Amino acid sequence: MVNLSTPDLTVHPPRSPRVKLGGFVHLPRLLDKARAAAAGKLGEFVYPCPLDQRFFGFVGIAPEAFLAEVKQGRSDTEMLAWVLGNASPKRQPWEIAAWSDYLAGLSAGDAKRHRFFAESVESLAPGREDIVTYFDRLDLEDYVSYGGKG
Repeated sequence: MVNLSTPDLTVHPPRSPRVKLGGFVHLPRLLDKARAAAAGKLGEFVYPCPLDQRFFGFVGIAPEAFLAEVKQGRSDTEMLAWVLGNASPKRQPWEIAAWSDYLAGLSAGDAKRHRFFAESVESLAPGREDIVTYFDRLDLEDYVSYGGKG
C-alpha cells in the first residue's frame, strides 16, 4: 500500500507538476519530494531541484525552512497555509495564477537546453513530437522511469 504521508519515490513517482494546491502548480510534487527526502526515500529525485527553486524564489521561502515544516508531519492543507503565511512578498491569487500558468508553459530556453530537452525526449519516447514543456517531459520521464512505455 502506498503511504502518501511518507512517499517512497523509489517505488512510485511524485505527483505531476500540473497538480495544483492553492493555485500553485508543482507544490504537491514538491511536497511529495520533501516528504520523501525527510523519510530517506527520495530515490533518483533531487530536492531542491531547479524547478523547486523557482517555487522557492517566487514565494521567498528557503528550501531548508520548507523541509523543516514538512518534517513536522503537516498535511497538504497545513503546508499551503504555512506557505501563504510565510511567503515574502505575500502573493495574491492572481499572481499565483499567472506564475502557475507561466511555469506550466515553460520550455527549454537556450540552444544547450533545447538540445538536452530534445535528447531526453528522444531517449524516453522516440518519435514523440507532443512533448514541448518541462511539465510534459517530467510527466513522460516519471511514466517511463516506473515501467511505462513512451
